[in-house]
Amino acid sequence: MLKLNKTLLFILLAVLAIGAIGCSNKDGQKTSSEVIEISFGHGFMPDTPHHRAAIKFKEEVEEATNGRVVVNVFPSGQLGSAREMFEGLQMGTQEITLVPTARISGFAPELQLFDLPFLFPDREIGYEIMDGEVGTELLNKLSSQKVIGVAFYEDGYKHFTANKAINSVKDFQGVKFRTMESPIIVEQFKALGAIPVPIDFGELYNSLQLGVVDGQENPLVTIESQKFYEVQSHLILSEHAYLAHVLLFSESWFNGLPEDIQNILYEKGREIAKWQRQAVQEEEEKYLETIREYGTTIIELTDEQKEEMKEATRSVYQIYTDEFGSEILDKVFQEIERLQSR
Repeated sequence: MLKLNKTLLFILLAVLAIGAIGCSNKDGQKTSSEVIEISFGHGFMPDTPHHRAAIKFKEEVEEATNGRVVVNVFPSGQLGSAREMFEGLQMGTQEITLVPTARISGFAPELQLFDLPFLFPDREIGYEIMDGEVGTELLNKLSSQKVIGVAFYEDGYKHFTANKAINSVKDFQGVKFRTMESPIIVEQFKALGAIPVPIDFGELYNSLQLGVVDGQENPLVTIESQKFYEVQSHLILSEHAYLAHVLLFSESWFNGLPEDIQNILYEKGREIAKWQRQAVQEEEEKYLETIREYGTTIIELTDEQKEEMKEATRSVYQIYTDEFGSEILDKVFQEIERLQSR
């Protein structure tokens, strides 16, 4: 009986070993016969361009791989905060995420470039910079964190909301504004004379409602989807800074995939970034109409008023160069000059 059991055990181990060989090649990569399941998490609501882009990614990847890949999308922070999802990629417990660059500045502080006030003269110039040499350099900075930066998506230009009219720098004096974790954003509000108050995004609506803070900054997609206009009397269309998202892959997971699957995932991620940016722009008029109909007062700043705020926040750029040197920022300025002169 003992001899028989040993024989059965040997056969079982042999079968398991063959199965393992069938699932991986000699480099540890999965073979083309195995169905690959992916968890793709983000923090946006299901009716936003961000979630629609994630669904489009799911559909196109599953079609391009003939069902060899299944993408499970988890919106609305179901897999955790931006920080928690980023850490999930590092640990290999999550495969893909789409997170704001400002929310992960603790991991990749150079990404605070996008937080600089009045940096991009217009969206199209911003896109060319993000998709070009500077964008690639910034994405490559993420490799030290064991994640792969794929492409920059967007929330769009940020605007202020507040419980008072803001038309000039003096109107910021003493006003408490909620800020994200980015030191650049904190310094921006200090330069304007406001009082920055770091508050978690999940607590922002209640903080505005209870008067813990008097105002906040976000793109229209966030102001509308999170209904911040319900607890703020004024929307100030300032276009004072750009909020980017970044599509990230877990490095350890991605490196274990077959090369053809890697190429499909990477290429689809970059292609859909352009689709998502356009979708955000197309939705913005709808967001404005919703906010206007609610009764929120909308103030559109003039070029002169924006220029005054730009001058007031110019010192923030020095903070970035003191921390990271002037090389990246110089490249951005050179690229802006080149693109504007075309």
